[in-house]
Amino acid sequence: MAAAEREGRRMRGLLAVVLALGLGIGATACGGDDGKDDGVRRARAADLPFAHPGVLVSKKQLDRVRAHVAARQEPWFKAYEQMRASKYAASDYTAKPYAVVACPPDLRPGQGCVEEREDALAAYTHALLYNITGDRAHAAKAVQIMDAWSRVLTRHTEANAGLQTAWAATSWARAAEAVRYTYDGWTDGELLRFERMLRNAYLPQVRDGSAESNGNWDLVMADATIGLAVFLDDHESFERAVHHFRTRVPAYFYLRSDGPLPVPPEGSGITTKAQLQKYWFGQKTFADGLSQETCRNFKHASYSLAATAHIAETAWHQGVDLYDETKDRLKAALEFHSRYQRGAAVPGWLCGGRVQRDMGPDTEVALNHLRGRLGLDLPQTQRLTAELRPEGTDDLFVAWETLTHAGNT
Repeated sequence: MAAAEREGRRMRGLLAVVLALGLGIGATACGGDDGKDDGVRRARAADLPFAHPGVLVSKKQLDRVRAHVAARQEPWFKAYEQMRASKYAASDYTAKPYAVVACPPDLRPGQGCVEEREDALAAYTHALLYNITGDRAHAAKAVQIMDAWSRVLTRHTEANAGLQTAWAATSWARAAEAVRYTYDGWTDGELLRFERMLRNAYLPQVRDGSAESNGNWDLVMADATIGLAVFLDDHESFERAVHHFRTRVPAYFYLRSDGPLPVPPEGSGITTKAQLQKYWFGQKTFADGLSQETCRNFKHASYSLAATAHIAETAWHQGVDLYDETKDRLKAALEFHSRYQRGAAVPGWLCGGRVQRDMGPDTEVALNHLRGRLGLDLPQTQRLTAELRPEGTDDLFVAWETLTHAGNT
């Protein structure tokens, strides 16, 4: 790295600190408590710098994707073509920012909900396109989209604010990370304005999770928190996301070693047998890999598989092996849902003999680690992933993961 570039990044970091202090958004707003860990083991040293880019996708992974696409190798080239043909990749894509994003939980119309998610995905799409093609117009478009929102957005409202904020924040963090550390055209003023938006309008909504909501909320909120933490160099928010992962994943995906009942969600009032069975959508028999929302539908269980893998992958790039702590649980959940998604007969004990097979493009990141890095055998997940490729986007918080993570260890 050139000395001038290093100095520029150092100065931007100093400017961010000065701006945060001037705006009164210090440790509390950034997710830190008081510098203490309250007896909870830290995942990493507080003074250990984060690796950048390191939100879901690392620099080495981006380099491999670029090489695969340049060589027109599969499945990456087809996945690249899929992304390039999407609406998110349009050269004239125009952001539609809102000052207040209001997302009610019922049939009332929202305000800015779809626009925010799609604009964040578009920024991420253009960030990937820039890293693959080297065309600076894509980086400029990603910055343009991010700046449009950071000039306008002030807050999220209504009961779905936490989930909406998490969905958008995951993509914002990935886009920003992939641009900031590979492109020199993002001005200090634009960058600081975007960081301020993330600290004020996103991080406070997601960092504490949502203990009594369905578990996909808590997991995608932790996914958002860890991404924001890395981009903002916020060590305490990183620790909070890791803690959420360590407590929510065992409370969401069941293993027989948990005992006759699932693990209660930390911080919730869901503790008794009757409460847990109701929370698990009436399920009374528990098997390895079953999720809290399996009997709701596979779509929400699949969201949680993706979010779990995203958190572990980002932590992996930061030197923290959360995969090791949950590999048996994650493998069981992937194989369980992939088997029935592919059409296996549903036994009567499972969801009354009926399941809703609607998994999304959510298997690549976890499969890449469990199969690619660890060499574990996941036959059902491998077959399902091959059938789904190229895994595109769910238009919420998952996008282009065949491109970024297929065989990309």
